[in-house]
Amino acid sequence: MNIAFLTPEYSHPKVAHAAGIGTSIKNLAIALQKEGNDITVFVYGQSTQEIIDDNGVKIHLIKNRKHSFFGWYLHRKHIEKYCNSVINKEKIEILEAPDWTGITAFMKFRIPLVIRFHGSDTYFCHLEKRKQRKKNFWFEKLALQDAKAFIAPTDFAGKLTNTLFKNQKIETKVIPNGIDLTLFKNEFPEQYIENTILYIGTLIRKKGVLELPSIFNQVRKSIPNAKLILIGGDSFDIQTGSDSTWKIMQNSFEPEDLENVSYLGQIAYKEVQQHIKEANVCVFPSFAETLGMVTIEAMAMQKAIVNTNIGWAQELINDQESGFLVHPTNHMDYANRIIELLQNKKLALEIGKKARLRVEDKFDIKKIAKENIMFYSKIINSNSIR
Repeated sequence: MNIAFLTPEYSHPKVAHAAGIGTSIKNLAIALQKEGNDITVFVYGQSTQEIIDDNGVKIHLIKNRKHSFFGWYLHRKHIEKYCNSVINKEKIEILEAPDWTGITAFMKFRIPLVIRFHGSDTYFCHLEKRKQRKKNFWFEKLALQDAKAFIAPTDFAGKLTNTLFKNQKIETKVIPNGIDLTLFKNEFPEQYIENTILYIGTLIRKKGVLELPSIFNQVRKSIPNAKLILIGGDSFDIQTGSDSTWKIMQNSFEPEDLENVSYLGQIAYKEVQQHIKEANVCVFPSFAETLGMVTIEAMAMQKAIVNTNIGWAQELINDQESGFLVHPTNHMDYANRIIELLQNKKLALEIGKKARLRVEDKFDIKKIAKENIMFYSKIINSNSIR
């Protein structure tokens, strides 16, 4: 098949931005190409106009244009025109786009459009219990109405999104995001720095990081030499208006606890992997995700994890088997699970081993690619019959 992705981000040095969406799309694009498919990636909102051959995957950087009036509409029509010209020329058969901001609203394509629920603004506003701009909801709803099908990374994300937008007639297929297991190995899981707790992700309220000061305080009451390492970019806080969530966190830690906290900011991913290997326990106390890629990556590296227990996380981890699930606001229980793993090496290693097996079974990108191919084929064939 000839498959294309439309995305605001992608993991490549020449692309302006890449986070969870960009990483998951690249993982899938590479896996699909290895299965013999032609892959094109349209990345909009870029500073330059360029076509890149990334080991066989064609990346089209679509330069951002500024408009004095109706920018939200003209921006979309510009992307639509560019994509359709390439779709016709390259004979692309199916296009996938994310739900975030409803980028495909007002766009018309000559091929089936599949929208993957990476997480819409509507979805995250609901989980975070914050008010949403009506315009954002409108764009996202319009975009979904023009799709032939949806793909959701978890059943939780699929059902909640369809409930919020009152989607009833469009088919939704649950296919999780996957990782290349060869890139996430830990040959010596028994070798780690004892009593080291690791968080990886943006420092932002929805990730549950503001719960960590209280949780860490409880941990240190039992294990005074426990260390907490934070990795990820800082972000503004929408609730307080602060330009830095890290500043809020610093003020929330007890002074003696803060001495045992290290914030490393954004670092190269090879360094991140090394920190995962060195960690005793990884924590992800998030309030809002559709899946949680970094959780899967840490599981693949045989790490004992204490995760949130909200919806999507229950589809990643079997509680008390391949990790622990605790609500982020339940500070005492969350801390007790961390303490249990820090004090019991045998348990931590056993949990980590089962976490790896869980990822091999559910999140291997080779298996995930085949599921996507079958679903794409179904949509293409049903469209041609019509």
